[in-house]
Amino acid sequence: MTSHKKKRIVVLALLIFGLFSLLIAQFYRIQIIEGEHWAKQADRQHYFIVKEPFLRGTFYSNTSIKPDHPEKLQPLVVDIQKFHLFIDPDSIPLEQRDAIAEFLVNFLNLSEADGRECREQFDVKSRSRRLWMWLDRSQKEEILQWWTPYSRKHRVPRNALFFVSDYQRSYPYGHLLGQVLHTVQAQKDEVTKQAVPTGGLEYSMNEYLQGKEGKRSLMRSPRNQFETGEVITKPENGADIYLTINHYLQAIAEEELEKGVKKRAAKGGWAVMMDPFTGEILALAQYPFFNPAEFREYFSEPEKLDATRFHGVIDSYEPGSIMKPLTAAIAMHANAVLRQKGEPELFSPEEKMATLNVPLKGRRKPLEDARKHSFLNMNMAIQKSSNVYASRLAERIIARFGPKWYRAQICDIFGFSKKTGVELPSESAGVLPTPGKVHPNGALEWSGPTPYALSFGHNLQATCIQIARAYAVLANGGKFVTPTLIRKIVKTKENGERIVLVDNTSPERRESFPRVLDQEIVDRVVTALKYVTKPGGSSSSGEVWGYTEAGKSGTANKIVGGTYSETAYCSSFAGFAPLSHPSFVLVVTLDEPKYGFISGVGKVHHGGKCSAPIFSVIAARALAYLGVEPDDPHGYSVNDPRYDLDKADWKKETRLLKEMYEKWNNISQAK
Repeated sequence: MTSHKKKRIVVLALLIFGLFSLLIAQFYRIQIIEGEHWAKQADRQHYFIVKEPFLRGTFYSNTSIKPDHPEKLQPLVVDIQKFHLFIDPDSIPLEQRDAIAEFLVNFLNLSEADGRECREQFDVKSRSRRLWMWLDRSQKEEILQWWTPYSRKHRVPRNALFFVSDYQRSYPYGHLLGQVLHTVQAQKDEVTKQAVPTGGLEYSMNEYLQGKEGKRSLMRSPRNQFETGEVITKPENGADIYLTINHYLQAIAEEELEKGVKKRAAKGGWAVMMDPFTGEILALAQYPFFNPAEFREYFSEPEKLDATRFHGVIDSYEPGSIMKPLTAAIAMHANAVLRQKGEPELFSPEEKMATLNVPLKGRRKPLEDARKHSFLNMNMAIQKSSNVYASRLAERIIARFGPKWYRAQICDIFGFSKKTGVELPSESAGVLPTPGKVHPNGALEWSGPTPYALSFGHNLQATCIQIARAYAVLANGGKFVTPTLIRKIVKTKENGERIVLVDNTSPERRESFPRVLDQEIVDRVVTALKYVTKPGGSSSSGEVWGYTEAGKSGTANKIVGGTYSETAYCSSFAGFAPLSHPSFVLVVTLDEPKYGFISGVGKVHHGGKCSAPIFSVIAARALAYLGVEPDDPHGYSVNDPRYDLDKADWKKETRLLKEMYEKWNNISQAK
């Protein structure tokens, strides 16, 4: 071999070696130095990440309310698995796009505008475009039955059309508890990917109900389903909320409230049922109802929007005569304070007090009752619902203690002007005038006649739940409870471990409620309240057959256009039963019952005529459901075979009070 050839071979060998070395270096750079970068690029081309949905926390009914009954999980809302339809436009050939879009538009029964928008998604430069939301499993399967053979026949990547699962709120009880629960919007927050509540507990408890999305890596390949792949991060479900509300009691309250509203042609109505010893809300009913599953309809139609708000917590109104027993309790509390000081008491509940043509300091003319009475004691005054008697008590309180003390008792003993703290948004604190404070119109909030108006429930405003809290003081023996809708909040971890985040069932919570009235004061006021629902009382239709009960009605003119209306009223009844150990306090309010008078019935827009009967039937049905034995087995209507005048509770006392009333007032008339 010549030297020239050897030289050429060496040069060629060096060239090959150099090229090979260059290749090795390039390989080292790509695979080692830049390996991570190119791996990510490859992953982006062949894999993508989809979000794994989480279950939003669930609301559960209070099924442990009945004694000796085991707690059973009863969800009030259920998350149903649904599917969102997506396409991968870059994987769909141009010649196939019209046919695929046409099928989907027809299958989904889209409008012309929605159909055009659907078709436009196929031409977007993207690997993931959402076409439709909230398909159920059967719809998904029907689409796949068409798509699988179509994609095979036309050689379109099977995963060019795919589904992403999600969960949608469903309501097995329809409108039950609608205003309290509310719901979430269809579209999630674009940033947080969390559901957007429309109101109610969904909004106020959102922090607990929220979960965290998981992540799943999926391959872009005709041979791989998008529903399979490696789970990178598992989803974290939201915490479950165990409510104090029992779904049976809620159903009873809603059913009877609807009947009562329709019977009296009212604008609407609401009711609050609460355990007076724990503050646990057992039912929150309102009519017209709100069905969370149809929330779009309610929020898009102005005439239905009002039904989405729970007025018993949000709106305050003048309670009217419901306030009179509370005024009597404050007066008796004043007596106790004076006794401790060794000073004469304000009044005696048995005192024969003049209530006709009595001048009141600060008023230009005497106050009159709708039905005039010459003399009354406390039992008679509460039974007959006397404004004059309540005003005379307020006058004596102011004379001895002053307006600031009187206002403080209304606020501190019964909680008026204080929010209850119940776990619903937009709660109203109500309105209670303050001595010396100037109203925005320039007038003083508290004038000479103000304490008289307050004594019988005017010139202040309260919510239905505030009234329930106030009457709980009388029902439980003098303690001030905190209302709640939440028994406990529980987070369940992936391994099944249950972590209690909030617990309102502890004995310590119940023991923490302060005493605001002496037991003897409460007992005396409750004794007077027992006459209200018996013959001769202002709310005899509020009697609960077979049980002992105590309660008081209230009727107050609504303010319309800045002045008191002559025909629009808020009419209420607040009471509790049975008296030996009340199972609940129940407040029923009708908004604008039809104004009128019916012979033999009376003014049907008054609380004793329209709200008290609803209280009676809800209470009777609720006590029967709870398994509470009748404590007045002879206390039924006259036509009932169980009725016995001599054995029925409080009939003898009512007869004696009637005789005393007639004697006092007949003597006055004779003079």
